[in-house]
Amino acid sequence: MSVTPSSAPSKAQKLSAVKGMNDILPAAVPRTEKLPSSERWQWFESAVRKVLARYGYQYLLTPVVEPTALFVRGLGEVTDIVEKEMYSFTDAMNGDQLTLRPEGTAGVVRAMIEHNALYNGPLRLWTAGPMFRHERPQKGRYRQFHQLDVEALGFAGPDVDAEMILVARALWRELGLVEGQHVRLEINSLGQSAERRAHRDALVRYFEDHADALDEDARRRLHSNPLRILDSKNPAMQALIEAAPQLMDFLGAESRAHFDAVRAALDAVGLAYRINPRLVRGMDYYNLTVFEWVTDQLGSQGTVCGGGRYDGLIAQLGGKSAPAVGFGLGIERLLLLAQELDLPMPSSAADAYAVVPPGTPLAPVVATLEALRAQGVRVIQHAGSADGVGSMKSQFKKADASGARHALVFGSEELARGQVLVKALRDGSGAQVERSLADVAQWAATLQSNA
Repeated sequence: MSVTPSSAPSKAQKLSAVKGMNDILPAAVPRTEKLPSSERWQWFESAVRKVLARYGYQYLLTPVVEPTALFVRGLGEVTDIVEKEMYSFTDAMNGDQLTLRPEGTAGVVRAMIEHNALYNGPLRLWTAGPMFRHERPQKGRYRQFHQLDVEALGFAGPDVDAEMILVARALWRELGLVEGQHVRLEINSLGQSAERRAHRDALVRYFEDHADALDEDARRRLHSNPLRILDSKNPAMQALIEAAPQLMDFLGAESRAHFDAVRAALDAVGLAYRINPRLVRGMDYYNLTVFEWVTDQLGSQGTVCGGGRYDGLIAQLGGKSAPAVGFGLGIERLLLLAQELDLPMPSSAADAYAVVPPGTPLAPVVATLEALRAQGVRVIQHAGSADGVGSMKSQFKKADASGARHALVFGSEELARGQVLVKALRDGSGAQVERSLADVAQWAATLQSNA
């Protein structure tokens, strides 16, 4: 792509990230916004991998750019995402209509259809990455945000609905969040299409009788998608919405039995929840069980995780009909919650910092540090000073600032004896001991935080 002179930035112009799209920086880098550090992200990613491995979920990646039709067909034309929030464009090379993905489920389903992935049976999958929605940036909600998606494709029973919810609970526990205190669970059933149609007709009649109380969005959706009106956050409409017909009253025996079985599974493990009859989620593809994990710690943006069953989506996108259930988790929002609560996380500090006096030959230093790293020791080598090394005083200051538990001092006398001096930096003792360069593997573990 070429840049024309009129669009090229001047040399003096300061370039910044696009509004609502943030850099994820290490804690050592000053940040203008109170955003979680990259160390917090790594902590979260490690917890996700542990938890999902326990439940047998496999990792996959899908493209950031997808055909626009995928989201129009998958999410529904009359949704906020499709109507207002998608970053869509025409490919200048071939005229294709493309969109930066606003959510993850549709792309996962498209990939499974394209690769005939369910041929050999159901799959448990997860993915994570950036999503894009053009909306007003606010705390925990950005134009580029990151989402964890967990999906189970080909499973029809309420047991997998319950499993999805329990996967999220296991993640909260791994991170140190307490369900019922930091996050709480809300569930509902949307039933099946015939039940939703009957409920839809009742909603239309109800809202037509109260047309004067509807806002512009509600009037526009009254006949195209009245269920979305129940999702309105307009305070002036909440009393009207509370009194609207409830879908639960239209559920048939099978839908009720499915929901009751999900509830029984949650009851069996002592997981508290609230049935929220107004919980409908923001996409048209859901049926039967829907759920959200919400918090009071992040202001009005209280949902940190939500999902449910979407049995019709695979066929809707052109695949062979198969049941499915999943959830999406907003990573920024979850990490802001962890930050607000100051949840503890493992230290990312190095185990050791190599102090290299001026004039020290480089070869034994590099060889020793590489041998330590091969044993899993996290070690930083002092480097980059104008004269090759800094003064001993400045190096010890950097060693202390790094958070390392030990300093490795490669003094000339120690090196002459084939030794390195190991000095404790964190326990207050300042204890020093010499270690042999010839058998690094024998003492490497003594530098590690779990030793």
